[in-house]
Amino acid sequence: MIIKLLIEGGDMKPGPAIAQQLGPMGINMGKVISDVNTSTKEFKGMKVPVEIEVDKKTKEFIIKVFSPPASELIRKELKLEKGSAKIKEIKVGNASIEDIIKVAKIKQQNMLEKDFKSAVKSILGTAAAMGIFVENQEPNQLIVEVANGKFDKEINQKLSETSIEKRNQLDNFFKEIKKSQDMKVELAKKAADEAEAEKAAAAIVPAAAGAATAIKTEGAKPGAGSKAIVVPTAKTVAKPGAKPAAKGKEAKKK
Repeated sequence: MIIKLLIEGGDMKPGPAIAQQLGPMGINMGKVISDVNTSTKEFKGMKVPVEIEVDKKTKEFIIKVFSPPASELIRKELKLEKGSAKIKEIKVGNASIEDIIKVAKIKQQNMLEKDFKSAVKSILGTAAAMGIFVENQEPNQLIVEVANGKFDKEINQKLSETSIEKRNQLDNFFKEIKKSQDMKVELAKKAADEAEAEKAAAAIVPAAAGAATAIKTEGAKPGAGSKAIVVPTAKTVAKPGAKPAAKGKEAKKK
């Protein structure tokens, strides 16, 4: 029986998935976890593919550790939390060709590409998908240049150490890129806030105008075409049998 897992290097923990598979066979799960962590400690902080081959009869097991995904290796090499969610707009790092060669050396045994230069080009493709520059360039552009012979010396010698001077140059280039990106993000946020404020103000004006119209209508006098309703008062209501009130001079004579 083969159990396939993707675990944190050197930090596998007990869980229901592994317990349900090993428990019924009477395998010592604590020893399995301990052995897996020992075998993967060099990949601490990265996701690592692991296979546990178990013999149900003898209850013995063999642990096979595969190299982490290229994206995990690149992330660790550049000390990144994650790749970019918007690779065309936001770049998250700037690798050296030596960083790419280092990852290719680790991954080649698990890759379809048997030619080392092809392996390097494959890792460049992964860097492109993560939003990472390589040698201050878009990786996809660099793939073409590598195919045409650029960095042949470094690739043929499998050089994987970046000098401090070169690393500083790459970092300084990326600092300028990040500064420009942050400014664009800030401007976009400011524009969005202003648009939201204008939208809110536009919604208030019709509401205020409607309220003013309602108040004016409530206090208005009847128009020319309106009929006033007159409610008789106590003085204007005649009592049954009463004589009409005298008018003018006749009223004075009396």
